[in-house]
Amino acid sequence: MNDMKKLFETMRDTLARGEDAVLCTIIASSGSTPRGSGAKMAVFADGKTCGTIGGGAVEHESILLAQQALLRRETFAQGFNLAPNQVADIGMICGGKVLVAFSFFAGGDAETLALFTYIAGLFDMQKDTWLVTKLCNGAAVDMGVYARDTGLLFAKDISETAILPLLGPRAARGEGEPCYYVEPLTRAGIVYVFGGGHVSQELVPVLAHVGFSVAVYEERERFAAPELFPGAVRTIMAPFSEASARIGIMPEDYAVIMTRGHQGDFIVLEQMLRTEATYIGVIGSRHKIAATNARLLAAGIPEEALARIHTPIGLAIGAETPAEIAISVAAELIAHRAGIRKGE
Repeated sequence: MNDMKKLFETMRDTLARGEDAVLCTIIASSGSTPRGSGAKMAVFADGKTCGTIGGGAVEHESILLAQQALLRRETFAQGFNLAPNQVADIGMICGGKVLVAFSFFAGGDAETLALFTYIAGLFDMQKDTWLVTKLCNGAAVDMGVYARDTGLLFAKDISETAILPLLGPRAARGEGEPCYYVEPLTRAGIVYVFGGGHVSQELVPVLAHVGFSVAVYEERERFAAPELFPGAVRTIMAPFSEASARIGIMPEDYAVIMTRGHQGDFIVLEQMLRTEATYIGVIGSRHKIAATNARLLAAGIPEEALARIHTPIGLAIGAETPAEIAISVAAELIAHRAGIRKGE
């Protein structure tokens, strides 16, 4: 399960039981730090936690502070200096600074429960949304969710006009006091995995675990069974030749092509190159790439379009087994997604 989805579902369930919780969020970081802005951890009255803000001394101290916040029902912010030989040093050698916001939420509060219920449901919707927080002296005093089709929801005292310039692929913090902290919450886009073989069966749950929405497209019935792909949002059984007609590839979608043979890969790849998919990757050898490129050119695909193909798919980590190849492919998709978030 997506770690952020699990965190918000756990927050929702805790609040629904009438129990209090504190949400810890890194709202600013500089230098070398374990986790950047937007990292989250929930702390509960029974001592349990969900999520992480990087582990180590910062997380340990933050848990202690969150427990105090639970007792005092307080919301505040705390800075940490991770550089050695500093007055505020907490024993780490990362050499950076972080600012953590501690937000107290009372269990049983109807408005708070509605907010977290809504957020938890967003992770199944494949849409661009942002979590918007109003900060006073670093402390969260109001929170809402923004999407372009709905506008700003749940916030009581946040200017929608003021947050619009902060919407983007990365977390952003406005100037002044009070200020707004805006962070991407969920992203549109589906990873379509074409082919349901052994590598795909290893890949799908990994991608789902790191926050991708994944759909599997396969023309063989026994390799399109949903139970083979835990975490997939959808499985589609249809001929590869009908892929374009069956699914509408959007610019934010990914195409991962690993069918049972060269012909299937070519059929899918030709269709995907006629879309605006953000990522197109194909499994296979360099010899296969040269032969496939020649066929694509003969089929009318412009030569400049061939540069869009990531092949051999995955990062070069010496992967051999299906599980290892799945890790290398997942790593490449994570790197691509990170580049999008940074605006690269």
